[in-house]
Amino acid sequence: MKRAWIKWAVAGVVLTLLAGGVFKALNSRKAQKDALEQSTRAVSDVLELAPTDVLSAEPKTLAQGLPVSGALKAINTAVVKARVAGELQGLNLREGDAVTAGQVIARIDPTEYLARLKQAQEQADAARTQIDIAQRQFDNNRGLVDQGFISKTALEASSSTLIGAQATYKAALAAVDVAKKQLDDSVMHAPLTGQISQRLAQPGERMAIDGRVVEIVDLKQLELEATLSAIESMQVRVGQGAQLQIEGTTQTVNAKVARISPSTLPGSRSVLVYLSVEGTPGLRQGLFAQGMLGTQLKQGLAVPLDAVRTDKPQPYVQVVEDNKIAHRNVTLGARGQTSESAQMWVLVEGLKDQEVVVRGELGSLRAGTAVTLSKAR
Repeated sequence: MKRAWIKWAVAGVVLTLLAGGVFKALNSRKAQKDALEQSTRAVSDVLELAPTDVLSAEPKTLAQGLPVSGALKAINTAVVKARVAGELQGLNLREGDAVTAGQVIARIDPTEYLARLKQAQEQADAARTQIDIAQRQFDNNRGLVDQGFISKTALEASSSTLIGAQATYKAALAAVDVAKKQLDDSVMHAPLTGQISQRLAQPGERMAIDGRVVEIVDLKQLELEATLSAIESMQVRVGQGAQLQIEGTTQTVNAKVARISPSTLPGSRSVLVYLSVEGTPGLRQGLFAQGMLGTQLKQGLAVPLDAVRTDKPQPYVQVVEDNKIAHRNVTLGARGQTSESAQMWVLVEGLKDQEVVVRGELGSLRAGTAVTLSKAR
């Protein structure tokens, strides 16, 4: 009986030792797991910011003004039309082809107009012959009157015949000039240097007078026709500058007010303002442009408007301070655009010069978040 008790005691001790070893191993593994999670969490809590995610607050000159928009138009455009009726010949130009002023674009079949010129010339020759006959008759009658063989009435009749023949000849010469003009008009020339923007007819087509053949545009000079209210137009002056954003691109071009309409449009009472666009390769007629027409300049420390957050009672910007995100309350001032881009900026108070500001594209970041700034590659 005593030996059985000893066996059970030894078994109990062994089981206790095994349970203790297992518990100790589990605690060690848990401790290692917790340490690994803490290390991972510490690494993941550090936010890496690219150079494009931040900017430095710095003094800017902002242009305040009026928003303008519209389609770009070429200042010099021309539609070549047929001046005489007939069959169109020799039109080989297509959209995009370059032309120079005076270049032959197309012709109207000249057969009919050559015949008319020949007819008018022959009629003029016939009228000239009648003048010669009437002149000889007048000279003969004048001699006979001097000799007393005929009356002065016959001389006056021959004089009238001569004057009529001379008038007929002059009319015939005018008809020759008209026929020559029609023949010259059968050849169409480019009125300006530019490019074909539209081809409105086809070779062999029967053209009526004033029938449209091609349209030519000169892209060297473009302008924007903007519509402003009567009140807004009072702030605009010739020579004021503007920054325009071109449709479909990030391209920004400079423009200046070239002309202001002296009268309002019927009905809307709005005023047309024309902005001349600086020559920039790649611009096309019809592209939509929008931007800001500067009427006055403001200077001060500025940040992009989208970097200012308003999800708190007071506007603030997110800055990087001691490798952490900090929320800095700011007082907003004037808004406007810089000469470098069409992005909207705002003057702020409450920031230091060259302080690192997080751009608005990143959204809201928790204050105190650890960050690191990566270098540009």
